[in-house]
Amino acid sequence: MQVILLERVERLGDMGDEVTVKPGFARNYLLPKHKALRANPENRTLFEARRSDLEELNRKRRDEALGIAGGMHGAAVVLVRQAGETGQLYGSVSSRDIAHALGEIGFSVVHNQIQLDKPIKELGIYPVHIQLHPEVTETISVNVARSEDEAKLQADRMARGEEVVRRPGDDDFDDDDGYQDEREETLEADDEAADGEGSEASETAETSESGEAEEEDKTA
Repeated sequence: MQVILLERVERLGDMGDEVTVKPGFARNYLLPKHKALRANPENRTLFEARRSDLEELNRKRRDEALGIAGGMHGAAVVLVRQAGETGQLYGSVSSRDIAHALGEIGFSVVHNQIQLDKPIKELGIYPVHIQLHPEVTETISVNVARSEDEAKLQADRMARGEEVVRRPGDDDFDDDDGYQDEREETLEADDEAADGEGSEASETAETSESGEAEEEDKTA
């Protein structure tokens, strides 16, 4: 499906670009989130008429995000969780947990701004990207430990250059491209499932109508 981007979308393009995406990704994410318009003559005209206003609004939002990023630079949050001897958590740390922890130190973000492909399931210190604006991303440190004291020990070990940091691409993480592909595949699968349910219902109705017609013929 061809769409016109209304803002920069990572790995797709910038505002005003016409790009081809999977139908499910467009219908379930880009269009309802007002990140794109269907590419057709009417929408091209509409976009060009609004381009200057959209660009000005984008500049203001980007400047605000840059200000927040400056204050967030170098930020670290500690999340205390129970874990076994091997460091495996009894549970996990999600993007919502990280957003809540950031809120407690004065940064208001929502969970979908946290670029975390999968929940964190082991102790350690993790670099996590926060998307404050389509063009502004800041990285924070997420220290997952069994206690505040253990978190401090982990931070001290990292300061000495010891390995306590896990990065995207390790066992519990996919890389950024994997994240985008997985999200598109999930949205596409949901879309196909919905189409399948509609097709199945249609086939059932046609079978029912055919059976009724046969009964009428036999009665006649």
